[in-house]
Order: sequence, then C-alpha cells, then structure tokens
Amino acid sequence: MTHAVESKIDIYIRDDVLTDYVAFLDGRSPLSISEFSTKRIRRDVVDMILAQQALKLGGFEPQFEYHSGKINFRNTRMLEQGQLLISFDSYWLQDAQAIEEHVYISAPVIRVGEYYAGVYSHPDNLGAQQSKHINDFAALSAVSTPRWRSDWQTLEQLPLKKLVREDEWLAQARMVSMQWVDFMLMPMMPQYNNYYQLENIALKANANLVVLIEDSRHFVISKKHPHGQQAFAALQKGLAILREQGRISKAYKEAGFIPDLTKVTVINSQGYGQKSSQE
Repeated sequence: MTHAVESKIDIYIRDDVLTDYVAFLDGRSPLSISEFSTKRIRRDVVDMILAQQALKLGGFEPQFEYHSGKINFRNTRMLEQGQLLISFDSYWLQDAQAIEEHVYISAPVIRVGEYYAGVYSHPDNLGAQQSKHINDFAALSAVSTPRWRSDWQTLEQLPLKKLVREDEWLAQARMVSMQWVDFMLMPMMPQYNNYYQLENIALKANANLVVLIEDSRHFVISKKHPHGQQAFAALQKGLAILREQGRISKAYKEAGFIPDLTKVTVINSQGYGQKSSQE
C-alpha cells in the first residue's frame, strides 16, 4: 500500500553533498538510478539515493524539499526534536544508539567489515601521501571528533603523533588542507581519483592504504516526526527488498566505496602491513 504525503518534507543536506547529488542525477529521478559508477558519485550520494528508493519500495512517497547548509550536528538535534524526518546521511551504529531514545534505527546499509576509509591529506604532504605501513603513522597527526565515535576510536588505536579534536567537518578539512594537521579519514572517491576539492580546500587520499572502521552504518528516522513511524516501516521493508536483490552492495561497490583490497593495504587489519584478499 502506498502512503501519499500531501505537504513537502524538508530535508537538510551539507552543501557539497547536495551539489554532487544534483550533478550526479543530472535531471534524472533518484528512483530511476541503477548504475553508480559515474562522476559525482560518493558515499553520501549513494546513501541519499538508496534511502529514497527504499522508502518508495516500502510504499512511502513524500515530496522532499532539500535545503543546503553546514549542518553537521544540527541535524541530530532536529531529529531528536521531530523537526527532521530522516537523515539521508547514514549514521554509525554507535552514534545512532546514543540517540536511540529519539530515533528509529534502520537495518544496516553498510555492514560491519565493509567500511574502508581513505587517509586524506594535502597532495603536497609527502609524509601522509607516501605512508605505507602502520609504523609510519607515528610521525603523523590526525583530526576528527569523538562525536563520531567509530572514527575517533579507530584513530585512537593508531600510533599517531597527535589526534586533534575538531567537531565541525568543514573545519577539519580546512585544517588538513592548510597542513596544520596531517590527515583525516574520508570515504574513497575513485571517480575523482580520490581527490577532494571544495573552494580552496584540496585533499587527496593515500594511494597505498585504507583504514577499516569496524562498525555498521544505518539510516535514522525521528520518532517525534508526524510521519516517523510510517516512514520507518516503509524504509525497513524497502531496504530488505534492496538487500535481497543485491542492489545495496552493488551500489557501494560500483561507487568505489568498497575498494579493491588486492591493491591497497588495510593498515589496521590483522597482520598489519599485509594486503587483504577479496572475499
């Protein structure tokens, strides 16, 4: 059964993610997308498309009105207050569970063992760009926030020279681009040659290695939003269909988010410095 929603539902998206989302769709409906191996695709954009496809498959068909901004943790407050229906940027399970009183947590879209982050630094930062072994990180500094529990805990386990706290993502990126800090963790973006450019910010991933973050990622829906319960039931139903059809793993693999592990070293896997084989 399809549940129509008369009024538009406001969704808040980070500026650069919304820009890439609109460019990737290029006038197409997100519901029509079946290939994810083209330019402007990234983990955040895959999240947005899969969430909308799952809601549709589950019978929930709202009209979304997108708003851009530097929204990092404002979204969490809005979800808790019922002012935001869903975060199209998936949450780490640990972070979602911290606000479970206020939100429904979906089935995982990225399962434990599937999330590999790139080590992004300024392209001229040779220490970070040329690192090949876990021991090389003893000379490097990183930036993140403990509010992203899984990222922070992963970095704490590396032998870093220094781990700097900065809660705003854009400020983190600026610090790394200015080489005040050596690197930050970000999703792989092979369609951009793992190069990230935003205004005067330039970041590139180390080509030799990735970092495994041992957590799963989930969509969260506000329990206080008027359509929360209805949307969550539809989302769960739709995600189950997408998973059964193999479309979730296909999307992230085509987007290059799950890298070819025969070509890079997972520095924090068992047997540091050893290349992992594909399953």
